Amino acid sequence: MNSQFTDADVAVAEATAPLSVAASAPAISYQTALWIARLGRVGALWLPISTICLAHSTNSWAALQATILFVVCWKAALRRSYSDASVTVWTIGSAVPAAVGAVTGALLVTPLAVWAPGLSITGRTLLELTVAVFLTSTVWEAMVARSLAARRRILVVGTAAGGVGLLEDVSLAPELPFEVIGVVDDERGSDHVAGVPLLGTVQDLSAIILEHKPQIVVLTDDRSRAEAFSHLLELGHIGFSVVGLPEFYEYAFGRLPVRALTPLWFMGILHLYRRPYSQASKRAFDLGVALVAALLVAPILPILWLAVRRTGPAIFKQVRLGAGGKPFVIYKFRTMRVDAEPNGAVWAAEHDPRVTKLGCFMRKSRLDELPQLWNVLKGEMSIVGPRPERPEFVAELENEVPFWGRRHLVKPGITGWAQVRRGYTSDAAGTGDKLSYDLWYLRHRSLVVDLAICAKTVSTLLTGSGAR
Repeated sequence: MNSQFTDADVAVAEATAPLSVAASAPAISYQTALWIARLGRVGALWLPISTICLAHSTNSWAALQATILFVVCWKAALRRSYSDASVTVWTIGSAVPAAVGAVTGALLVTPLAVWAPGLSITGRTLLELTVAVFLTSTVWEAMVARSLAARRRILVVGTAAGGVGLLEDVSLAPELPFEVIGVVDDERGSDHVAGVPLLGTVQDLSAIILEHKPQIVVLTDDRSRAEAFSHLLELGHIGFSVVGLPEFYEYAFGRLPVRALTPLWFMGILHLYRRPYSQASKRAFDLGVALVAALLVAPILPILWLAVRRTGPAIFKQVRLGAGGKPFVIYKFRTMRVDAEPNGAVWAAEHDPRVTKLGCFMRKSRLDELPQLWNVLKGEMSIVGPRPERPEFVAELENEVPFWGRRHLVKPGITGWAQVRRGYTSDAAGTGDKLSYDLWYLRHRSLVVDLAICAKTVSTLLTGSGAR
């Protein structure tokens, strides 16, 4: 029995398509599907690499040797990439981890290719290999994430503290590979809970697990955790994972149930075994992306400045809260009338009448955020992080949203996980919803996750979704 999800669970997402309760028996077993997924990962590398090596080889034996060497290198790089992401494929997708793994593998292969006998490895050949590895790995992982190998049979223990909400959230996400097989609870009198069968009490837990063979047991509250754990330890040899309610939300939904959290959850952010994402690495990423972005958008900045300047000041300055709650001045292209807040701070609303016609376009395209690249270069913001909030709303937010101030543990960002998953909000309740995603990012931030969020942001920019 595992006390948390293994690297194989998280990194390679050996999980699959959703099965409904009472679904018909699959044509193959779950274990067979896992083996097909594992062998397919090797095949997804072997096929393109061997084909390209044969095309550039003077003999087949040399091509075989090079293929084995290259497959080993790229397999290790891809596994590390998915492991560094520390999240599931259905959360961030397969493309970005596959891209990072493909590029990392290319760096490993480059010096080894010099000693590959009988091969003509040029820069173009390496590029062909990298692109082929990326494409086949992305497609295969996407297929695995929708196959029987991704299925997770869930047993929920306890319903007093968020368990019912979990059942409802799973039912509202049929695209996810989870089948709730039943509930174990001491205080329920009916045969079903939120449409899921009640299988028995905690005293029956051992027999229930032996009969129904869940892959994941979710302990939803402290009481169920304490009473159930001794039963679970006795069955540890069977092979299932045990997880708390917040951790399951992280794994399945890419967010946290904020009102079910305790202060102890935040220990995971500072834990000795957490996956490191050093300040130096984060800063290097921020500077690199900000400089490249600034060069790309430099030609349109004067045009935007002149267009906004026709109706008043072009640059809008406002005090926001940064890392540690420290105030700083954020820069944006002005999108509202000059007299937008005559009576003090007001939440921005959807279809806000204070927004100008040009401002509406800039908000949809996020062009109004471009001056914040200067905040990133100054070190006040990151490319990816929680959006910085106005100090005028702090008292209301801290009163209504538990743990809201914990988002200040990292620098705010131009874009973020909450922005691409939730969009803009116009009140404290919506901000609380976004906090559930911000806290997920707080624990799972990494280079791969930052790249995935940036890729999703580009997609959002092209569609204009989530704009106010």
